[in-house]
Amino acid sequence: MGHIVTTIIPIFSLVILGTIARSKGFLPPEFLGPANRLVYYLAIPAMIFRAIANASLTRQFNPTVIWLTLVALVVLFFICWAGSRLLMLPPSVQGAFIQCSFHGNLGYIGLAVAFYHLGADGLARASIIAAFVMIIQNFLAVAVLQSHRQSDAAGNRLSAVAGKIAANPVIVSATVGLLFSIAGITLPLVIDRSLQILSGLALPMALLIIGGSLSLQLMQSRLAAILGACLLKLLILPALGVALFRIAGQNLEDYLPAVILLASPTATIAYVMAREMGADSEFAVAAISATTLFSAVTFSFWLSLG
Repeated sequence: MGHIVTTIIPIFSLVILGTIARSKGFLPPEFLGPANRLVYYLAIPAMIFRAIANASLTRQFNPTVIWLTLVALVVLFFICWAGSRLLMLPPSVQGAFIQCSFHGNLGYIGLAVAFYHLGADGLARASIIAAFVMIIQNFLAVAVLQSHRQSDAAGNRLSAVAGKIAANPVIVSATVGLLFSIAGITLPLVIDRSLQILSGLALPMALLIIGGSLSLQLMQSRLAAILGACLLKLLILPALGVALFRIAGQNLEDYLPAVILLASPTATIAYVMAREMGADSEFAVAAISATTLFSAVTFSFWLSLG
């Protein structure tokens, strides 16, 4: 339990610090956008590439864990779709609800928890799994948002969004890192240390940005649907994963990084995608805020497995 506390409290203290810093004017809205791009396009990709490129695929690549993780994600996707119909939400809210209930914040939260709880080995395992999960969850997000949009007033942006997914810096960095690891290429020391320095910026800056982006006011709107999204994302999805891993007889060491990723709160990019594709972006902000806050508690439970 002590290790869990020392993992969760430092991570979410930075999120809270980001919220306080925004209220005091240290993280103004005009700063958050450029800072987010810096982390998203440079620091996080550098961290992921370095972790995977230096990883041993023979020891840290587990195809069974990867495909079971994807199965859990797809099953939850259809559960969310059915749940949105039962709640009788408007179409634009249905799309946002479904996306926010399965689209996890892997790069900013999931990998941070994996690193601080499991160390460099856990980060490498989680990064490899995250590369596959990000591809699937981004395509599922596009599919559900496109199917629930009511008009093309903003233009049909499906191809543009699909192009952004293909060029997603996290997916690209993970893919290139896999190629380096498969080929057995050793990073030159000067490049490795440069990436290490840049990687050090990734997690603390990302957590501060998340804190600066939270909205407690929007959480009060559509409370039932938001709580439903929290239940699906933070409890049901990782529970599905744990059940599948145990049925398949996988070792905890191999699947705990995947559980951490499945238990991650809603991705901040869910807001961007909802806004771009005509869904309820305010609901997305509320769901991101709620799942991020509640994940401080639910992560403690899932980490107790190990």
